[in-house]
Amino acid sequence: MSITQDIDDVLAYIKEASPGQDEFYQAAHEVLYSLIPLLEQDSRYMEFNILERIVVPERSVIFRVNWIDDQGKIQTNVGYRIQFNSTIGPYKGGLRFHPSVNLGIVKFLGFEQIFKNSLTGLQIGGAKGGSNFDPKEKSDNEIMRFCQSFMSELYKHIGKHRDVPAGDIGVGAREIGYLFGQYKKLTGEFDGILTGKGLNWGGSLVRKEATGYGSVYFAQNFLEACGKDLKGKKCTVSGSGNVAIYTIEKLYEFGAIPISCSDSKGTIYHEEGIDLLRLKTIKEMHHDSLESYADIDCSCVYTPVRDYPKDGHAVWDIACDVAFPSATQNELTLRDAKKLKENGCILINEGANMPTTAEALKFIRKTDILFSPGKAANAGGVATSQLEMSQNASMAQWSFEEVDIKLRQIMKNIFKMAYDTSVEFECEGDLVTGANIAGFRKVADSMIEQGAV
Repeated sequence: MSITQDIDDVLAYIKEASPGQDEFYQAAHEVLYSLIPLLEQDSRYMEFNILERIVVPERSVIFRVNWIDDQGKIQTNVGYRIQFNSTIGPYKGGLRFHPSVNLGIVKFLGFEQIFKNSLTGLQIGGAKGGSNFDPKEKSDNEIMRFCQSFMSELYKHIGKHRDVPAGDIGVGAREIGYLFGQYKKLTGEFDGILTGKGLNWGGSLVRKEATGYGSVYFAQNFLEACGKDLKGKKCTVSGSGNVAIYTIEKLYEFGAIPISCSDSKGTIYHEEGIDLLRLKTIKEMHHDSLESYADIDCSCVYTPVRDYPKDGHAVWDIACDVAFPSATQNELTLRDAKKLKENGCILINEGANMPTTAEALKFIRKTDILFSPGKAANAGGVATSQLEMSQNASMAQWSFEEVDIKLRQIMKNIFKMAYDTSVEFECEGDLVTGANIAGFRKVADSMIEQGAV
């Protein structure tokens, strides 16, 4: 039987065993097919049935979350924790609170996390979790009650040497605080079982900025390898959460010009460059929509969601040198990719998890556009989470500069590993192949060494 047939069989198994989980299937399809050069070179991975084993989570926890709203009514949501692979370390991956969260979304995120965490060079396995709870327009007390109920089940399945969740979309410092407080109440232990904690009680400097900063560090490394840099480049950024905000901040430090941001209601295009202070005030202090950004400054262009192009997003219609999709999965469509190519974009650098659709990625890989896959380019967040774990273990707190230097080096190492692997397999600069093979190889070799467990 051919390797391609084996991969087809594994993907067919996923479809049969996990129906309706399109994002998980998409992620598995992209990873497994990119491994063909490695599988042809080393027969051990097929002999030890690694492909079939690695697409099945070690543990899937699904639970009911009951909480009481401000009107005294009991509300119910669904909670998830997918502990995908602990071969190289304790499970590590964020919690996402968003109405779109379902089993397929969490499984795709957990599967990607295996290889992302492997690429960091740190001893952390892959997991992901969350709930279909929507924190938007909820009071602080409602969010607190939900988090306490969520942790009342989750605490049974986590631990500092077992599983260490972090934040993700909808889970920031406030939610991590409520979750940690409930864990401590239930266990009586002050453990480093969550990352993204407050600085007063075990958090790490740079954690909030890490994914955005790391994304820019990765892009700069890629451009430098091609004899270019970010200075003076016009950059489009999607999203307006932590990843987007701190991507924009770091782009300014490199002399680039970030000219866009977006949220669920619309897109801002500011030709002179996004006003970072205004953006932080709107999103971090007032938790408002970007409509208010446009109300303050009439020199920018605001495009509401209703005016987005069919099968596309307004942010990718803006001419740019480098694109940073930093919002959510499948936000960059085939139409968007063609528009970026038409407008002369030289690099697409994924700040979000799988923000590029399968059709768009297939098109991009046939062009001369450089492409940084999210599992490599956005690994700065989980890397800094592990640095927080290290600080907790030693009861220390490093300075902003110390953590940032470590982050910068980790991102440089990730780029080098992905790039060198692409050279090894005669596809220089194809970081999709390079990152997937490099991340997979470390985990797969460890699975073989540990036996059939």
